[in-house]
Amino acid sequence: MSAKLQQLDSMLRPAIEGLGFDCWGIDYRAQGKHSVLRVYIDHPDGITVENCEQVSRQISGVLDVEDPISNNYSLEVSSPGMDCPLFRLEHYQALVGSLIQLKLRMAFEGRRKYQGIINGVQDNDVLLVVDDHELQLPFDSIESAQVVPVFE
Repeated sequence: MSAKLQQLDSMLRPAIEGLGFDCWGIDYRAQGKHSVLRVYIDHPDGITVENCEQVSRQISGVLDVEDPISNNYSLEVSSPGMDCPLFRLEHYQALVGSLIQLKLRMAFEGRRKYQGIINGVQDNDVLLVVDDHELQLPFDSIESAQVVPVFE
């Protein structure tokens, strides 16, 4: 996790959890005038539009006071959804058996992009089955990952 994401996480997570929601993850894409701060929230009872509005108002206040992002940006608050991004090692453990696609920071066996089934977590590594081979990928080497919804 980058220093900016760590700063945002430590700033926003307490406000989100204080409202009774789980902070699933935070994604910040600095793209000049089109920068986006996405905050994903979750709750055992699900997430409604009203929940997103409530969290958005709360964290907007925190962001206005702390001012961690100097340029203009759009704030989006949503549920993780069916194709949820994976931010923490706990997400991989909770989703064992799920099909995911991931992108590594640096190539492993000549590739940066993989799609496979989560087979577990061992220490700080994600076990991913790709084409009947299990790969052991260090969590810190994963740039991004998300669930691939399967409709049967």
